[in-house]
Amino acid sequence: MQYLRLLRRNPDYARLWLAQCISLVGDWFSTIVLSALVAQYSGGSGLAISLLLLARFLPPLAISPIAGVLLDRYDRRKILIASDVLRFFVVLGFLLADQPDRLWLIYALTVIQFSFSAVFEPGRSALLPSLVPREDLVTANILGSITWSVMLAVGGALGGLVSGVFGTSTALIFDAATFAISALLLLSIRIAATPRLSPAQHGNGLTDYLDGLRYARQHPGTAATLLVKAGGNIGNIDAILIVYATVLFSLGINGSTSLGILWSAFGIGAVIGPIVVDRWNDGSLRAMRRLILVGYAFISAGWFLLAGAPLLSIAAVAIVVKAMGSSLYWTFSSAILQITVPDELLGRIFSLDTAGFQLLSVISIIITGIALEVFGDGSVRTITLITGFASIVPLLLWGAALRWVNQSRQAAPSVAG
Repeated sequence: MQYLRLLRRNPDYARLWLAQCISLVGDWFSTIVLSALVAQYSGGSGLAISLLLLARFLPPLAISPIAGVLLDRYDRRKILIASDVLRFFVVLGFLLADQPDRLWLIYALTVIQFSFSAVFEPGRSALLPSLVPREDLVTANILGSITWSVMLAVGGALGGLVSGVFGTSTALIFDAATFAISALLLLSIRIAATPRLSPAQHGNGLTDYLDGLRYARQHPGTAATLLVKAGGNIGNIDAILIVYATVLFSLGINGSTSLGILWSAFGIGAVIGPIVVDRWNDGSLRAMRRLILVGYAFISAGWFLLAGAPLLSIAAVAIVVKAMGSSLYWTFSSAILQITVPDELLGRIFSLDTAGFQLLSVISIIITGIALEVFGDGSVRTITLITGFASIVPLLLWGAALRWVNQSRQAAPSVAG
């Protein structure tokens, strides 16, 4: 009921939330459709599929400094609308990749699509404090986390269903339409004018970006929080989950049933994590920072439980635990940044936040992929166990950071960062 009340009290936020829902459906839709195309055109090459993943994760690393500056210089709502409109046309371009010798076009357009996507999520996070009161920011972030998880299931299911029944072309047109609808919803949002730097006050781009880094360096609470999403992303659950489903506990054709069970478990864990734990959140920075520590602990427990899981059901429970931890650190780190960082810096700060997450994603994809390639699928339990031990590092570092932040003046709720 608190989420329904939040949406009813804040109609402009409700439109932003609905736009997020539709955009996420489009993102997961394209993941399913394009993964199937790449697998078909490449003869099932694991390298080809890995390149598709890298084409999705690498652009935000390169674009994030530019995205952050743009989001702090100009109207964030208009930038989000532009992102949706441009992705509408890019996705339609995938219709031209209708034969194997045009596989390169899928990679090129994916890089372009996710370059435009690089401004959407940090832009949405930076826009949130302008649409909901401070006391509702945690609830709004929890709803965003739940939405991501539900749309993962909905977008994946729709992508497979529509492409399987109506064909790839219809699925891509449907995908493009989601971005057009999202843009129309954003167009209807009305936001009170927020002071922005005039063109005469703009730096040279690099100067503005460095201002964001300088702010983080001067505010230890912000600096520590910017590392939270990166630390929680050690290890690539996607590749490990696929091997568990298709090799260790294969059910259905090519392990499709077990894969569905484990992906569903991830979605369930991501949904229930913040909901269950939020009862211990009193809205203070100290409480939310401690709940991030709980999230890290859940992640480590999930990895260790998955490494020793003797049955598919136990593996599913391990995935639920791991996903609960992931949604906890994501939700509360975002809320802390929205509460503590001045509005004129939110675009740059959230772009840095996203870049750290994407960087660890790329590193984890490469390391996990190489390990599975060199040692074989039979080594997946050992790789999972090693990942579990690696996940203890950010847990210990965040515990130390809590003492450091709490001892600084910046840790007080009344002071930014």
